[in-house]
Amino acid sequence: MLEIIDLQTGYGRSQVIHGVSLTVPSDGVVAVMGHNGAGKTSLLRAAVGLLPAKSGRIRFNDEDITKMAPSRRVKRGIAYVPQGQQSFPQLTALENLQVVADGRKRGKELIAESLELFPALKELLTRKAGLLSGGQRQQLAIARALITEPKLLILDEPTEGIQPSVVAEIERTIIDLTNRGGLSVLLVEQHIGFALQAAQQYYVLQSGRITSSGAGGAGAESNVRLAMAI
Repeated sequence: MLEIIDLQTGYGRSQVIHGVSLTVPSDGVVAVMGHNGAGKTSLLRAAVGLLPAKSGRIRFNDEDITKMAPSRRVKRGIAYVPQGQQSFPQLTALENLQVVADGRKRGKELIAESLELFPALKELLTRKAGLLSGGQRQQLAIARALITEPKLLILDEPTEGIQPSVVAEIERTIIDLTNRGGLSVLLVEQHIGFALQAAQQYYVLQSGRITSSGAGGAGAESNVRLAMAI
């Protein structure tokens, strides 16, 4: 599905990612964890084309997309939900979904499908997104991304600043989506329990380098905490 191979990138002369390699398999969830400033968001931005690679390669479904524009990556099936529960605050929740659905053959059907995943949004469709809670805006952002019918969903800190009940709902949705098949998830997350519960594979990123990796699951938590403490 997605292969990042010996990737190096950064901002101007500042190197942020140093030779990172990771793989996201088909129908799998991979978590990347690390402290603030480890380079997690920069890694995701490079994966979606918002930050150019200085060296290394990025492959998606056996196609080299290293120099491909972000819009073309979206058409290939990559969706990105950045950090911060982003939405169009002056538009209603429904209008936020319609912005993405308009022009798609199955637009109305895709909106309905996304709302089935986050039923709490059904009662908020006429409310401006800027008036929603953080958890509601995050659900809206993920629902909007899913309307693009992605093969790979990239999530940056989806649980940041969100109440535990919504965290659990997002976790269940991610697991349910991947169990259905046809979708992989690359998840950047600081909440270790959530990340390992959802993921089959994890990577720990420190100072722009992978320092630990292994199989997901609750049994890996002690290894991850040890790796992050070093």
